[in-house]
Amino acid sequence: MARKELSAASVKTKGPGRYCDGDGLYLLVKKTGGRFWVFRYKLNGKKLREAGLGRAGETRNCVKLAEAREKASVLFRQVKAGIDPLALRDATRAAAKSAEQDAAVRAVTFREAARRYIDGHAPSWRNAKHARQWEATIETYANPIFGDMAISDISTAHVLAAVEPIWLTKPETASRLRGRVETILDFAKARGWRSGENPAAWKGHLALTLPARSKVAKVKHHAALPWQEMSDFMRRMTGQAGIGARALRFAILTAARSGEVRGAVWREVDLTSATWTIPAERMKAEREHKVPLSEQAMAVLSEMLAARTTDNPDALIFPGQDGRRPLSDMSLTAVLRRMERGDLTAHGFRSTFRDWVSETTAYPPELAEMALAHTIGNKVEAAYRRGDLFEKRRRLMADWAAFCSAPSATGATNILTLRGQPA
Repeated sequence: MARKELSAASVKTKGPGRYCDGDGLYLLVKKTGGRFWVFRYKLNGKKLREAGLGRAGETRNCVKLAEAREKASVLFRQVKAGIDPLALRDATRAAAKSAEQDAAVRAVTFREAARRYIDGHAPSWRNAKHARQWEATIETYANPIFGDMAISDISTAHVLAAVEPIWLTKPETASRLRGRVETILDFAKARGWRSGENPAAWKGHLALTLPARSKVAKVKHHAALPWQEMSDFMRRMTGQAGIGARALRFAILTAARSGEVRGAVWREVDLTSATWTIPAERMKAEREHKVPLSEQAMAVLSEMLAARTTDNPDALIFPGQDGRRPLSDMSLTAVLRRMERGDLTAHGFRSTFRDWVSETTAYPPELAEMALAHTIGNKVEAAYRRGDLFEKRRRLMADWAAFCSAPSATGATNILTLRGQPA
């Protein structure tokens, strides 16, 4: 071992420069007065390397001469053994960082990942109801099984434990659950919280284990009233009081979705031109939809206008009990139950309208599809029909309202078959 050249006193008094103490230990004194310990070495004849050992001095947070010699001695022995001290230090730091990251990843549970995904994507979804549906599905079926597990540990067995018990009894719910779990796991993989294949994937994976949903249960359509019973049903509705009954009448007369009606505000309605313009953000297809209002639909609005308590254009046309929030889905369903027609759904009246157009009028099918604000699947047809056929739809909706108000369905059918020739 080389003779030591420095002393505690000389460490304090040396001027700017580099001073060797032996065995690769050097005192580096800068022009600014800063004093540092460095270890200099060569490994296998390669370029000279230098490792810092800390600030030199006797005060707190400084490295004293004896401590510097001890540190240098360890590094000196590593070099003698063919180990690169800097490479070893970097590898040790990388391992420690990797361990920290692994611990952080394992701290992310499925419950937490689901919450982050929903919170991050909810603003881009059409309405708050969609976010609540996601939350309810995950909380009811997924979290009791693996919500508190590290998301990196979730396997196919865990996914099946949540999905399989309801696959045959609640196929639609089970299918949505599987898809939502798959999305959350993909989200987690993109964030670096898990790796490998997605255990909730359908194609080539769960499809080999579970029967296809189409083979489990037939698709159930919304219960619809036969069009022949429409006028009698509307006459019975006339005796129904309350905002829910008016909202249902308006939904039937406009062939609109119940959510579009319940969320309608006065700003959307032009009473002069008898037009209801639903903004894109409230439409299923995310495209603005203009609805021509018949005399009967305008009459419903007149009833609501008479009961209006504010001039705020953003006030709901059919407010809920507190006056600020929309009616619930159940409000319209409650009307049907009071009429002893719990077998029907509000959405089903759109099917009634569609059947009536097809079976009793000469209006072309695409006109009915536009009235229902359905997305046009055929790209050629969509490109050909860039207009909204609004005036033709105004005549269609007037005829529909007249049919709904007719003394008898049979009499209305005979009249509308003659009138339903679009210009």
